[in-house]
Amino acid sequence: MKRINYLVATLALIFLVSACSNDFKDVNDDPNRISAISPGTLLNPIIYGIASHNATRSASVTFDLMQVSLPFPSVSGGLHRYDVSPGIGNSSWNTYYKYLANIREMRMAAQKYEDANYEAIALTLNALVYANLTDIFGPVPMTEAVRSEDGILYPKYDTQQFIYETILADLERANAMYTTKAMIYAEDILFHNDVKKWQKFTNSLHMRLLLRISNRTETNAFAKLKTMAEDAVKYPVFTSTAESAILQVTGVTPNVSPWGRPQDFPLGAKMASFFIDNLNNFNDPRRNIIATVARDLQNNAIGYKGIPSGYEGADSQFQYNASTLMQAQVINPMQIFLLTYAEVEFIKAELAQRGLISDAETHYKNGIKAAIEQVKAVMPANYFDNTVVQYNGTLEQIMLQKYYALYFTDYQQWFEYRRTGLPVLPTTAAMGNNAVMPSRFTFPTDQQLYNVDNYKEAVQMIGTDDINAKVWWDN
Repeated sequence: MKRINYLVATLALIFLVSACSNDFKDVNDDPNRISAISPGTLLNPIIYGIASHNATRSASVTFDLMQVSLPFPSVSGGLHRYDVSPGIGNSSWNTYYKYLANIREMRMAAQKYEDANYEAIALTLNALVYANLTDIFGPVPMTEAVRSEDGILYPKYDTQQFIYETILADLERANAMYTTKAMIYAEDILFHNDVKKWQKFTNSLHMRLLLRISNRTETNAFAKLKTMAEDAVKYPVFTSTAESAILQVTGVTPNVSPWGRPQDFPLGAKMASFFIDNLNNFNDPRRNIIATVARDLQNNAIGYKGIPSGYEGADSQFQYNASTLMQAQVINPMQIFLLTYAEVEFIKAELAQRGLISDAETHYKNGIKAAIEQVKAVMPANYFDNTVVQYNGTLEQIMLQKYYALYFTDYQQWFEYRRTGLPVLPTTAAMGNNAVMPSRFTFPTDQQLYNVDNYKEAVQMIGTDDINAKVWWDN
């Protein structure tokens, strides 16, 4: 009898433990944690992370390279003199791959839930980031990148040609994937779930990247651009500043300015003479949005005046307090430009100037108007009465105005300069690298240390790991 009672008690205990185990997961689910990843939950952190990084790198890298601003005092060295440190690209390498991993996860979640819109968005963001990466470095890991869960810790590099072929095909596919089905997750911070604007972003990016590789005649990029420009039904692109990919930073956490201390934005910086002098010649309304007024040594206002990039001689030669960056540009609420309607119009202006589509002057003027509008300046009614800005039919003039339209847009001024050599930037004898604009940044040091074999193959692809090595589309 005792044995029977013991057996019953034991069995009861087993069932009790089993029942408790089955119920334990349900009872202990944390309501504050996401139980399953959806593409919508990943989107906003990706958008904000990419945008905020791009804004800070634009200010710290592109501004100096492209003579928007420069550190002052700076008697020697400095990026404005093409003194490029070996680790200058590390931040973008690490940040972009971090968000590429998140984009990959978003894409897989979209495929799992059979959500075509989110998959198209993931393809678009993937193309945006990979284009920046490869345009900075040349060959970069793609096929084997962000696949640590597959045991790939040291990915091989892919050629820039392969990367461009891949992302352009992805953008073509993404354009065809968008549907009118509502996006059911939380509202995104860029286009607020407007599928049509996302599709226009996809195609506008497609045009940017086709133009980037257009010097490679085997790509037939100009023919594709002509097709896209002439078929707005199949390939809708931005048609107003309101549609642009501009992140409106609200100041409401977590959508806050990347500058926790806005006073650091203009700290130790002065406007470059090239940037300010052109705006003065244009009598441009963007001046007081972007820059402060210069002052003489008695603190009297003397208009907008900069410091020459790569200047020779002592700092004391400048007997005035030059214009600097307006701090208000990075104070909440603020804007971060990813890709704007103004850029699209300048792409079309170039196509027209090259004879591929019509009406270059209209696209040129539309681009200028939109570029002024996007920084919230007011377009003067007589702006085009100024002979300096009247369209003269040259690519040089289009690219000069595009330079201002790309202000504060990640690395785009630098990329476009490398593609065209425009606008013509003044040089000085104090500039390093034989006063030649760097063509790329060197690979991060940790790649040389920990991904040795693949790094060596990448160097063979580009010839040498040097800032003057040309990337594929620049050859």
